[in-house]
Amino acid sequence: MSDPTPTPIRLLLADDENLFRDALAMLLGLQDDLEVVAQAASGPEAVAMAAATTPDVALLDLQMPGEDGIAVAGRLRAQQPGLATMIVTSHGRPGYLKRALEAGVRGFLPKTASAATLAGAVRTVHAGGRYVDPELAADAIAAGASPLSAREADVLELAADGAPVEDIARRASLSPGTVRNYLSAATAKVGAANRHEAVRLARAQGWI
Repeated sequence: MSDPTPTPIRLLLADDENLFRDALAMLLGLQDDLEVVAQAASGPEAVAMAAATTPDVALLDLQMPGEDGIAVAGRLRAQQPGLATMIVTSHGRPGYLKRALEAGVRGFLPKTASAATLAGAVRTVHAGGRYVDPELAADAIAAGASPLSAREADVLELAADGAPVEDIARRASLSPGTVRNYLSAATAKVGAANRHEAVRLARAQGWI
């Protein structure tokens, strides 16, 4: 008698970029041992869908409306301890990697990873292991600890092209006053004279 077919690993995909999420669902669905059981376009929706479908592994975008992927990972860890979480992002800064690992995230990959690499990482974390993209890990080691909070790094990066505070506020979904506070704090933390110098110094250190 042949062995029964193993139960597929049940996946939750959370990303507000619909095109990327749909493509990811299609690619992972081609794997015999993986099954996408839920999708979400925001942080709160990801938490709700995880509760409704009890997936084995959640693949979370870092930046989502409502709540970022690291915050969602922390909530899922508290609510469903058996659920493994992974971050799949285009914002692979060292500071984010450190925060993600502290939140219990078991996988951290860039969106440029191949489908085969991502599928392999899913199997690794589902089996109780960890997978961190080697290049991101090397960058984190080289950069050292960032003095910037994740939000400060976000705002500083948005300021890199010289955008006015009002534009940064709109893109970051923050008030102009909050943006100014973040820019001021980031500038002080990196020891810069102004935000333009802060961008240059933070980039040189791999913090943004």
